[in-house]
Amino acid sequence: MRRLLCVLALVLVVVGVLACGGAEPAPEPTESAGEEQLRARADELARRFLIVDTHIDVPDRLRDGLQDISQRTESGDFDYPRARQGGLDAAFMSIYVPASYQDGRAKGLADELIDMVEKFAADWPDKFALAHSVADVRANFARGVVSLPMGMENGAPVQGRLENLEHFHRRGIRYITLTHSRVNHISDSSYDEERKWTGLSPFGEQVVAEMNRLGIMIDVSHVTDEAFADVIELSETPPIASHSSCRHFTPGWERNMSDEMIRQLADKGGVIQIAWGSSFIKEEYRQATRRMQDVLQSHLTTRGLERDSPEAREFVRRYREENPLPFADVSDVVDHIDHVRELAGADYVGFGSDFDGVGDSLPTGLKDVSQYPNLIYEMLKRGYSEEEIEKICGGNLLRVWSEVERVASQQQAEATG
Repeated sequence: MRRLLCVLALVLVVVGVLACGGAEPAPEPTESAGEEQLRARADELARRFLIVDTHIDVPDRLRDGLQDISQRTESGDFDYPRARQGGLDAAFMSIYVPASYQDGRAKGLADELIDMVEKFAADWPDKFALAHSVADVRANFARGVVSLPMGMENGAPVQGRLENLEHFHRRGIRYITLTHSRVNHISDSSYDEERKWTGLSPFGEQVVAEMNRLGIMIDVSHVTDEAFADVIELSETPPIASHSSCRHFTPGWERNMSDEMIRQLADKGGVIQIAWGSSFIKEEYRQATRRMQDVLQSHLTTRGLERDSPEAREFVRRYREENPLPFADVSDVVDHIDHVRELAGADYVGFGSDFDGVGDSLPTGLKDVSQYPNLIYEMLKRGYSEEEIEKICGGNLLRVWSEVERVASQQQAEATG
């Protein structure tokens, strides 16, 4: 009986092998194959769609030492090879003027940084090109070079003279962030406790009108809620927030935009370009960095150390090693895009990374300009249509810029009769 059972078992094994053609059973399908297909599709869309990022701080990063950004660089978030890898087509170079230059040196620094961007295009014309219009961006996209439009972060270089707006427009500035970390002669700042103007200054109101006339987009990132309300009331063109995110996720932080502000911006036809430093995206990260700053300040005070001393830097290194910061993730960034889409629609949101401007606080999966496909992948996972993704990648910003150009052309034509 035992031998009979053994024979029967052997027969069953042989039959099973023959049924499978002598091969091992095929593995069960896994989600990895579908994920690979979705990532391949995201890469393809990143190359097909025109991707615009409205805030990249390359000029400020290179102020203390130029690098060949036509090649892959060891430091920083932006260079040509990584931009091509990520599908980035129009990288707004931020002409960032710190509040410390609001002592009369602002215009000189702005001109110096514009010179730097112009040199990028002159030195590497097969890779980079200036872009002073939507038509320039589209033409550069068609010939396969990365556009370098410019936005000025901080209106301080205007220095109280409307003719300086025309000067900067001639030099290629196509948006101006009205202020930065302190109140200036144009607007109050969300970072500054002093509310000198309770919104825009009287001169700031003239600046808004002149930017409309010239065709410069008005950027409401960094301004106070009251200044935002003034811009919404006064501007004849849709404003942008070049690098802001949703206050819904960072309650009480005025630097980000409230739900009501996002709706008002959309009603005006404007667009919020989501910034993705972790402090913009994730409240848990903001709380952790505040705790770290409190501990650091206590340590410095107790030991009489300077903040930039080697001892202080070593203390921060050890603290962060023992207390890892809870960085945001690419999915957290898309949560902000989702939120704007739910509030106002997919026509009113885009990318304003703040690459090279937020240090090492960038989210997992969005550490440099090679990683825009990760955003697209996450949107595809959530059911975004290709039409919506194309708008978010750049179409929405180009629509606003086109409208600003149209209004300027109309106003100038009316003025000349």
